[in-house]
Amino acid sequence: MTLAETRGTPAGADAATAQRPARLGPVSALVALGILLVLVSLWHLTQGTSGAVFADETVLWGSRIPRLAAGVTVGIALGVAGTLLQSLSRNALASPDTLGITAGSYLAVTVIAAFGIAVPIWASGTVAFAGGLVGAVIVLGLAGGAASSTTRLVLAGSALAMAFQAATSTLLILFSEETKGLLAWGSGSLTQLNLDAFLQAAPIVLLVLTVAILMGRRFDVLALGDDTASSLGVPIRSTRAAGILFAVALTAISVTLAGPLGFVGLCAPVLARLLTRVVPGLTRHVFLLPASGLIGALVVILSDALLRALLGAEAAISIPTGVATTLLGAVILVLMARRLRDAGPTREPPKVRFGVRSRGRFWAVLVLSVVGVVGIVVAGLLLGTSLLRTGDVSLWLQGQAPPQIAFALSERAPRIAAAVCAGAALALSGTLIQAVSRNPLADPGILGVTGGAGLGAVIVVTSAVASTAGMIAAAVVGALLAFALVYLLAWRRGLNADRFILIGIGVSYGAVALTTFVLLQANPWDTPKIYTWLSGTTYGRVWEQIIPIAVVLLVALPLAFALRREEDVLALDEDTPRLVGIGLERTRLVLLVTAAVLAALSVTAVGVIGFVGLVAPHAARALVGARHARVIPVAVLLGALLVGAADTIGRTVIAPEQLPAGLVVALLGAPYFVWLLWRSRDA
Repeated sequence: MTLAETRGTPAGADAATAQRPARLGPVSALVALGILLVLVSLWHLTQGTSGAVFADETVLWGSRIPRLAAGVTVGIALGVAGTLLQSLSRNALASPDTLGITAGSYLAVTVIAAFGIAVPIWASGTVAFAGGLVGAVIVLGLAGGAASSTTRLVLAGSALAMAFQAATSTLLILFSEETKGLLAWGSGSLTQLNLDAFLQAAPIVLLVLTVAILMGRRFDVLALGDDTASSLGVPIRSTRAAGILFAVALTAISVTLAGPLGFVGLCAPVLARLLTRVVPGLTRHVFLLPASGLIGALVVILSDALLRALLGAEAAISIPTGVATTLLGAVILVLMARRLRDAGPTREPPKVRFGVRSRGRFWAVLVLSVVGVVGIVVAGLLLGTSLLRTGDVSLWLQGQAPPQIAFALSERAPRIAAAVCAGAALALSGTLIQAVSRNPLADPGILGVTGGAGLGAVIVVTSAVASTAGMIAAAVVGALLAFALVYLLAWRRGLNADRFILIGIGVSYGAVALTTFVLLQANPWDTPKIYTWLSGTTYGRVWEQIIPIAVVLLVALPLAFALRREEDVLALDEDTPRLVGIGLERTRLVLLVTAAVLAALSVTAVGVIGFVGLVAPHAARALVGARHARVIPVAVLLGALLVGAADTIGRTVIAPEQLPAGLVVALLGAPYFVWLLWRSRDA
């Protein structure tokens, strides 16, 4: 008997061990990442409009080194912040972006700029910290904290980020002079005038990172679960609170220094955890945190250098680095969603239960909704820069109105018609998507359909051959391509509802990044006009843009109503449709294609508007119950009422200035969404 057999080890084990390559230790891995960062940084310094950078100290110290220093600092901060959030929530898709922290920080900084408050860099960081903390508290509180599912957490953060972005866009439009330059910066820009901002931000990032590393042991234990951590004597609440504060502080510093660089806080931790398969010792937070920081710096610096290398230094000047990082983050979000394996209670989508509603209540709600839509159409015709009377409308309809009144009504009528039709289409689209995904928090905007439509429309609008017909065709093609991409990526021996939503969110972020890229490449004189249109506006609508959506709506409504029983069954679970003989995938595909076309044509009519497809169907279920025979007509009317009211408010509340209807909808829809999350958090 050999020595190996005496010890209970197979004889060939020693030979196999000898042949197996030694794994890299965590310290060696950190050193390797540091060396790689130095090499990439040296290459980064060579990318720019000036070739002899090392011979020109003005270019080197006045532009290249400040840009590099900002990129490294921001990358480290966001990488560490993302790792802390993922560990604390035990959720692989948690990040400053998906938890609304970045959007909250950006909104807070925009508020300061809009009202002309001049503050030093440290005070701007404090303001950004407060905004990010508000976002984190809202999302984690409403989503259920660490106990929430991946889908619920990302949906909550994405929708809250939409609301914050709407508020930010409102300020950018109302205070365009005060916030000049924030549009490009709002996508994340490393442009620096000098090293002053870096010298103030870097010590804070280093201090927070050091304290977080010292608490690494606590984070290791907390990642095992609350019960285990409690039994080992780790103070759960104070540790989680400290970690969240660290993450928010790091995000706030990065936003203050370089704007909201999208998804670095998601990419870096994901790549670091993949590296732990080769370097198992990196799983300990004392090594994982600095590794994520170094990888975050690599992501930022590589994205910035590749952007300038591929587009050319001159062309890349107008493109923020955040566009590249957001695209990378969208790809990683999609890849992570494809690997989703939910099970148990968190697999259940969020639900809000309503009691049975009577037939009398349904008819009462239906009649009131019709009256409301008629009322808002009349109000939309009468209200605006000048106040008209019903008699003026009567004369206009007869062709006898004075020229000034005729001009006003000829401009207002297509606008209110566009708002009502688009609102109805978005509501119907949201109703179908929520039935298919069995998730009341899903809507066309979150699933990437409106993002794809917006991208297609912007490509045509910014081209030399822009036309109404071309914009409509491009929007429909963009929406259908986005839908097809989401559907195909989500399909794995069937359509998992959670995977479908998460991939949709990833595609949506990618479409928004590409839209920003196209927008910033366009004629700068057209940028404000296109940006306003992307915020959802009826300004300058003509009947040719409304007829297509009206026709499709007249076709889609009977189709959705004819499939009302199938929609009721689809909304239950995955197995019941098969048991009752419903062609699950065929019905699902028909409904989703219908929803995509409706959302696409709404974009051509009023631009990109969010929340309508989320709020209107849910409000309809709350009023008349869950049966789609009742939900469909009420939701369509509520959607028309919501967008029509938003358009009228936007045209009158600050007249003669105007506020895009999409921003008004988001500002009205956000509180309702918060209430919806609150009601469904314990379901």
